[in-house]
Amino acid sequence: MKGSKIKVLFFDVGGVLLNNGWGYHSRKLACKQFNLDHEELEILHNFIFNIYEIGKITLDDYLDTVVFYHPRSFSKQEFKDFIFAQSVALPDFLPWLKEWKKTCGFSIISINNEGREINNYRIQKFGLHDCFDAFISSCEVGMRKPDPEIFTLAMGIAQVSHEECLYFDDRQMIVQTALNLGICSYHHQGFLSTRKILEETRS
Repeated sequence: MKGSKIKVLFFDVGGVLLNNGWGYHSRKLACKQFNLDHEELEILHNFIFNIYEIGKITLDDYLDTVVFYHPRSFSKQEFKDFIFAQSVALPDFLPWLKEWKKTCGFSIISINNEGREINNYRIQKFGLHDCFDAFISSCEVGMRKPDPEIFTLAMGIAQVSHEECLYFDDRQMIVQTALNLGICSYHHQGFLSTRKILEETRS
C-alpha cells in the first residue's frame, strides 16, 4: 500500500489479539466447573448479554440474571474470578504489535464489543494501552458491532475519512459492515497474514 493515505488502524480485540472474553467455550467450561445447566445458561446469556455489552447493566446484574437467580454453593466473586481467568492472549500478535506500534507511525484504535468489567480487566491485564491510543468499546459508547454507527463514531473520534483507515476483525460479517461504509477492511485469519498487510501498509 505504498503511497496510501492511511492514518489510523482499527482493530477488534477478541479473536485477534486475545481470545473472546466470555465466549461459548468459556461458558461451557464454567457450567462443568460450577455444575450448571449449560442449555439454560445459554438461553439466559443470549437474552441479556447484548445489554451488558452496551453498558446498560453491570456484570453483577448480568450474573444475577444468568447464574444467581437462586442461591448457589459458590459466591459471585468466585464466578467472576473464573470469568476473568478465561482471558488469554493469542499467540504472537500482541507482543509484536506492541513493538511495531513504537515505530509504525499510525494511530491504533480498538473497536470492540465488551462489557465494562471484562473490558477494563483485559486492558489492564494485557497492557493494551501499549498498543492502542484509544478504545471504542461497546460498553462505553452504547452501541455494538455490527451497528454501522460504531464505525462512524470511531472515524469521527479519530478525525479520519473512510479512505484514511484500515480495519481488522476475525468475523467476516463485521468486516463486511465496515466495507459497506467504504473502510478498507480485512478478515483477520492469523498473525502472519495480518502482519504482512500491516508491514506492506507502512512500506
